[in-house]
Amino acid sequence: MKILATGLALAIGVAVGAAWAQDPYPAPKPLQASAQAPIKSFKGSKEAHIAYMPPATEFNYYIAIGEGIKKEAAKRGIDTFLLAPQSGADINGQMGMLQDVITRGVDAIILSTHDEHAAAPLVKRAVDAGIAVVIVNSDIPDFPAPVHAVVGYSQRKGTHKLGEYALKLTGGKPMIVGILEGQPGYHSTERVGGFLDAIKGSNFKVVASLDGKWNVEGGNAAAMDMLQAHPDIQLIFAANDYEIMGAAQAAKALGRTDLLLFGNDGDTGAGLEQIAAGNVTATVDTTPFVMGQIALAITADILDNKYPGGWVETPTQIVDKNNVIEILRHPETLYPMPSKAY
Repeated sequence: MKILATGLALAIGVAVGAAWAQDPYPAPKPLQASAQAPIKSFKGSKEAHIAYMPPATEFNYYIAIGEGIKKEAAKRGIDTFLLAPQSGADINGQMGMLQDVITRGVDAIILSTHDEHAAAPLVKRAVDAGIAVVIVNSDIPDFPAPVHAVVGYSQRKGTHKLGEYALKLTGGKPMIVGILEGQPGYHSTERVGGFLDAIKGSNFKVVASLDGKWNVEGGNAAAMDMLQAHPDIQLIFAANDYEIMGAAQAAKALGRTDLLLFGNDGDTGAGLEQIAAGNVTATVDTTPFVMGQIALAITADILDNKYPGGWVETPTQIVDKNNVIEILRHPETLYPMPSKAY
């Protein structure tokens, strides 16, 4: 196993992809003791059967992570499959699927959930059954049941960088701000919290904060409500790219061409191509395809008894009109593929 030092915030997406071609991942950081499952003597990754379980199939972002998992699994001769409900709001559906996968007796589960507390009892059952459990797309250091690894970007750090970018972009002048949260949970708290921490004490004033439900429709409805109630809003930050895409649609319907719109994720269609088209100002690109590759590599190392435990931080970068085209010109690190050649 080849481990590099942390600090992989690279300049552009192609650099992130090039770094992964060398098959590294950053050194793990310890989880809280109560959240770290013992690294048992697993039977090895050869011919392993691994379930990737995102919270929903409605979001391309999670499919992008899955495509990274598939690519890395194919290199290693590992069998993987994806199982998830269609809607990210279907927590009960995901829990039922998780229970089914545990019963099947897979070798490992790569899990992302919108409700870690609902998942915790089933995660404990999986770990007790000798199944390796890796939480992906998170940086939660104290998952409410012991897990073998956590893989993902620092959510609060990523959106803090975006808040700093917004302050620099506006020159620190007074701005009226609206916030589109995700559905209540760790991910929303961290992403919104990072942005709010960055603008604290500045001339930015938050006048509305609504749940955008993690999707385009929810972001559109919430943004429409807040813009009609507060027509003086000049900037909207959303907890993911789908919500900010919805906000862009609301802004267009209201004839608001003056808004600054900030997202989070680095989704190809809802984020990167919206920036290229001039509909969205900037986003935090969390490189989901590369995240999936790293998650599978770590899962294999757990099964091969080579992983010490802990959280591995995956890279992020701010994307705006100045670097988005270069990223879109390298579709090998993106999923889905861009809608056209750039």
